[in-house]
Amino acid sequence: MFKPTVLAASLLSAIALLASTSSRADALHDGNVKATEIIFAARMPPGPSYRATAISQTAVYEAVNAITGRYGSGGTKPRTSADASIDAAIAAAHRGVLSKLMPAQQPAIDAAYQAALGMVGDGPAKTNGIAIGEASAAAVLAARANDGAAAPESYRPVTTAGAYVPTLVPLASTWPQRQAWALKRGDQFRPGPPPGLGSARWTNDFNESKALGSKNSSKRTAEQTDVARFWEATSPVVYFPVVRSVTESAGREVTRNARVLALAAQAMDDALIAVFDAKYTYNFWRPTTAIRNGDIDGNDATEREASWLPLVDTPMHPEYPCAHCILAASVGAVLQADIGTGPVPPLQTTSPNLPGAVRRWSRIDDFVAEVANARVWGGMHYRNSTEVGQAMGRKIGEYTVHNALKPLP
Repeated sequence: MFKPTVLAASLLSAIALLASTSSRADALHDGNVKATEIIFAARMPPGPSYRATAISQTAVYEAVNAITGRYGSGGTKPRTSADASIDAAIAAAHRGVLSKLMPAQQPAIDAAYQAALGMVGDGPAKTNGIAIGEASAAAVLAARANDGAAAPESYRPVTTAGAYVPTLVPLASTWPQRQAWALKRGDQFRPGPPPGLGSARWTNDFNESKALGSKNSSKRTAEQTDVARFWEATSPVVYFPVVRSVTESAGREVTRNARVLALAAQAMDDALIAVFDAKYTYNFWRPTTAIRNGDIDGNDATEREASWLPLVDTPMHPEYPCAHCILAASVGAVLQADIGTGPVPPLQTTSPNLPGAVRRWSRIDDFVAEVANARVWGGMHYRNSTEVGQAMGRKIGEYTVHNALKPLP
């Protein structure tokens, strides 16, 4: 679990001299947009990409909060007495993290950094803001340096001596052992097992995914196909526009927004730790495997289709539960906690998998439900798996809100 107290003494001594709450309205969001674009361009697998985003957004939050002092840091509100640019701190925090985690993207990182600093006037505030951002990035990187992300892959294929099995190594088999941000351990919200193969639930789920998720389905509508293609994207670049739909609303304070972005990033990173724990615990088969082997599950109502293929290529890890669903629900829970009983701003996002398309929702639950439907319509998941993933995501999002980056009373 990430502790705010890990912010190094060098950071605390730096912020003791610096303070200013003035910030260009879009600096925080511009930084988030560029960071997620750079992470997407790096073509990182989902696990590392969400980890990188969480580290980057946490560093940004710590830098902004160090200047404004709204929530305290490490349980003690920072002492402030001079001027510092929040915009410069945001730029420096992003650059410090991304340069360390994806050095191959350095030209893009530097270009974004210089563009951001170009909007800040020269002077002590700019210099002080850069110092705070750099110190924050260094402190958060140090705190996550040994979080288990670099553990050597050691997946053991299930086989018998001499028998061929596909040789691609599944993704993120070591991810459940990572140190989480808010969760106490990866199995904290581990669900029960998937439905038995003789159950009515399994029969219904098998046949729904078979009919609607097939590459050549005649029952899936054109709209459902577009939704499935849209949510084929797995990068943070597709989720953060939804978060920004809320944080970019008028009248919001920059530290609050930085905190919401960081909470969403941490919740999604923890959600992947939790979902891969469950996936590799139950090792449940994907529709493409189950449907091509429908004659061996002991259920006469699940018929084999020898050449069945999903609309969307199946990810290389076990099926249960749905990872996209847990991500969407964790984001939804963070946003709902921030909004409370107030009105929900119009939510929207775009996808690199369907250029030009914009998905919009007026309710958080509708956004979460669409992601779940997309995974069934794409042929990668079963309905029960999406429901279990959503339930896990809500729990993780709510737990993160109450246990990470906590404000002082």
